[in-house]
Amino acid sequence: MKGVLTMGKIKTHSASAKRFKVTKSGKVKLSHMNRRHKTALKSSKRMRGLRKAGYLSESMAPNIKSLLPRV
Repeated sequence: MKGVLTMGKIKTHSASAKRFKVTKSGKVKLSHMNRRHKTALKSSKRMRGLRKAGYLSESMAPNIKSLLPRV
């Protein structure tokens, strides 16, 4: 089929797929940063707060959703 143009595949941004998940309600869920090392220097209260999932602001969510078309 010479001369037929096809649309390219939509690729998922791999780095974003590792960091963000889109919930069923459409919110973008993320895990907090600063939990990996030097945890002894951080207070227990701070570490407890970092354990909980965070959600991206509604203004930033469309940017991430565009990087995750299939997820």
